[in-house]
Amino acid sequence: MKKLTLIVAFSMLLQLAFAGGLLTNYNQSAQYIRMLSRNAALEIDAVFYNPAGLVKMEDGWHFAFYSQTILQTRDIDTQFPTLNSGHYTGETTIPVYPDIYAVYKKNNWAYSIGIGPIGGGGTAEFAGGIPTLEIPFSLIPGQLSGLGQIDPALAVTSYDLDMALEASSTFWGIQLGASYAVNDQFSFYGGLRLMPSTNKYDGAIRNIQLNGVDAATWLNGASGQVNGFAGQASAGADLMYGTASTMQPVIDAGYGTATLADLENGGVIDATTRAQIEGGLQLIGVPQAQINVMNALQVQGTYSAAGDELTSTATLLSGTAQTLAGTATQVGDKEVKTKQKGMGFTPIIGFNYSPNNDWTFALKYEFETKLTLENETEVDDMGLFPDGAESSNDIPAILTTGIGYRGLDWLEAQLSFNMYFDKGVDYGNNIRYSTLGEQVHRDIESNYTELALGLQFNVAENFAFSVGGMRSKNGVTPQYQSDFSYSNSSYTLAGGIMWNITDKLTFDAGVANTMYEDDTVTFTHAGIGSYDETYAKTTISMSAGISYSIF
Repeated sequence: MKKLTLIVAFSMLLQLAFAGGLLTNYNQSAQYIRMLSRNAALEIDAVFYNPAGLVKMEDGWHFAFYSQTILQTRDIDTQFPTLNSGHYTGETTIPVYPDIYAVYKKNNWAYSIGIGPIGGGGTAEFAGGIPTLEIPFSLIPGQLSGLGQIDPALAVTSYDLDMALEASSTFWGIQLGASYAVNDQFSFYGGLRLMPSTNKYDGAIRNIQLNGVDAATWLNGASGQVNGFAGQASAGADLMYGTASTMQPVIDAGYGTATLADLENGGVIDATTRAQIEGGLQLIGVPQAQINVMNALQVQGTYSAAGDELTSTATLLSGTAQTLAGTATQVGDKEVKTKQKGMGFTPIIGFNYSPNNDWTFALKYEFETKLTLENETEVDDMGLFPDGAESSNDIPAILTTGIGYRGLDWLEAQLSFNMYFDKGVDYGNNIRYSTLGEQVHRDIESNYTELALGLQFNVAENFAFSVGGMRSKNGVTPQYQSDFSYSNSSYTLAGGIMWNITDKLTFDAGVANTMYEDDTVTFTHAGIGSYDETYAKTTISMSAGISYSIF
């Protein structure tokens, strides 16, 4: 049985981006959840979305705290024919997803800090596992089909197992920076994001069964029975060779061309010996009519050939018994429990142009984050997480642009565009193919992009509601997709409210629903042929928070 690559399964399952590219979380404020477009923001969440625009805030201290509750479901439907069930579901629930911002603005300068989960932030649970990890077990009945030919009682008709995967991840972003206004129109930003990152993996494959019996127990029992059959075949071979040897003196005496009847009539052998020889030939399938015309040489050759065949059978059965016993050692309970830690750094630059009070044009570039994670392993029954080993988990660079319009008292509009430079990151090989011994690279055809429009309607001096829509388009190829990790293009709709409780205190709340497009990929498995696998996903995000200013 092929070694299960749980390490990659877990690391891929941790790609929990919710609103953003393949790896990045772009949902970093309650305002974003209610509008989906904040790249031209001039409020406190501009710390993340438009940091160069922070110079437009009033002089003083500004603080904000937001939290989201995120519910995500991932559904996998496969047509692989030997699985007990082709449907698998993964659940991710994040009750608290916090963002904290602080800004100090004085004259032409603004100094800011932002803290939030820039990647991950939750736990992915696949209570029933995923197809790739179950497929090797589902193939066992077919791989052992020959046992039914040895003995019908050894036929394998079913398998079962308990499999659970849980992977949690938090890539914190601690962003520090300064914004400077050259004049009333132009401002710039320079900053650095520290990214202390932790992944935790906890997985187990237990209670593997064949024909409703513990797999190891069943395989060891079958091994014993097959080994017994091997012994019987070996004993039969000895009997065949022994009978063949009894014909040698007859042949040496010059009776090699004589039939058994001739030998008995000539007194060379007696009736009992003749009956025993004929009975043995009948047992190995020689019809009586043929026996009647066989001479001594042919009889000896037939017994010798039967002995050779039984010897070969004995060898084959003995090898099968050893294989069964060896397989039994591989189907015991397996557990993995480890975590990975590392630190990454992301330089960030930004530019803001406000030709007047009505219009804002913003640009931000986040450089690629080089991130290396080191294993801290507690349990590793499969030898997949060597303690102290390192792995790369780079985050792609991001270019964001935004246009904001505030020319009407009752309306604010923002248009945002994001590009995630996924083509600059190596996502490795597709693990579904790797389990089959094939090397297929997870290619990126084009960079991930997002286009969003947000509208805020100021229905009262201190109250507003907002709506937003976003189109997210991935650039992955079919070679990228698998049950370990997949990306779906999507549409997102959002809505929410803003309430200025006082001149210094503001409450924001929103909800966003992401509707992903199903993606069907065709795989090919040796001995099975082509089959389809469909990947689906749903995400609902709810957020609320407050901001407070000290002028």
